[in-house]
Amino acid sequence: MTNTPDALLDGLLRLHQPPRGTHRAGTDAVLLARLLVPAAGDRLCDVGAGTGAVGLACAALVPGLRPTLVERDPDLAAMAQVNAALNGIDAEVLTADVLASAAERRAAGLRPDRFDMVLTNPPFFEAGMHRVSPQPGRASAHTFPAGSLDAWIRTCTAILRPGGQIGLIHRADALPACLDAFRSRFGGLAIRPVHAQAGAPAIRVLITATKGSRAALSLLPPLVLHGRDGAFTPEAEALHRGLSPGFEKAGPRKGPGQSPGDVSRPCPEDPPKG
Repeated sequence: MTNTPDALLDGLLRLHQPPRGTHRAGTDAVLLARLLVPAAGDRLCDVGAGTGAVGLACAALVPGLRPTLVERDPDLAAMAQVNAALNGIDAEVLTADVLASAAERRAAGLRPDRFDMVLTNPPFFEAGMHRVSPQPGRASAHTFPAGSLDAWIRTCTAILRPGGQIGLIHRADALPACLDAFRSRFGGLAIRPVHAQAGAPAIRVLITATKGSRAALSLLPPLVLHGRDGAFTPEAEALHRGLSPGFEKAGPRKGPGQSPGDVSRPCPEDPPKG
C-alpha cells in the first residue's frame, strides 16, 4: 500500500493503492464513476472494486450515498475499507467472488435484486487472449477464465433490481462481447466511445443500460481525452476534477483532516490492461 494516498477528483477523494507496477486506479475509474448519476438514497454497487476507487468516488460526489464495494481479493478489500475510512465515507465492503455460484454470492451478501445501480470494470482479457503479467495482482485484475465476461454480467444482472441501471467500461474492441453479454438482459443501451486523441481509434467504450428494458440502443458522441498538446480536453479535465457538465463542483466532501491544499491534481494513471 502506498504511504501517501493518491488524489482523484481534484483532491475530493484520497486513495491508498498498491505499489506502482501493479494495477492502479486512474482515468478508467474516474470515467466509470462519472457514468451514472446516483442520488443519496440509491443502493449503488461497485463490482470488482479493487481499492474502492469507483464506488468511493461516487460517494465523494454524492454526500449521503452509501456504496457497496465488492472485491474478491481480501487484501484489496481491506485497502478499500481503509480508503473509505480515510475519506469519511460509510461504505459496505464485501469480499466476494463475482464468478462464484449463486449460493456462494448470496452467502457473501450479493442477494438478488438488491441494488439500484451497478458500476463495473471487469477484467479486460480472458485467458489466452494476451500475455499474462508476472505480477499476481496485476494478472488477477486484468485476466479471468474464458467465458467469464458473460458470467460477470450475469451476476451484475442478478443483483440489480428490475429497472436498475448498469454502467460498464471496457476495451473498445470488446464491444461485441459486451453486447452479447447484455443481450436479453438489458435494454436502452447507450454506448460512448473514448478516444485518447481526436482522429485516433477508440480505446475504451462506456456503456449504460437498464435491466429488463426494451428501449433501443443509442450511440453517443465520443469522449476525447487529450488535445494535440497532450493535456486533457476541457471535458476530460472537468470529469477528472469532479465537475458537473456546467463545470460547477459536483459535490464537495472532505476527508477527515483534509484541507483544500492537500492535493491539487487528478490521478491520470491507468495504464492499459495487459
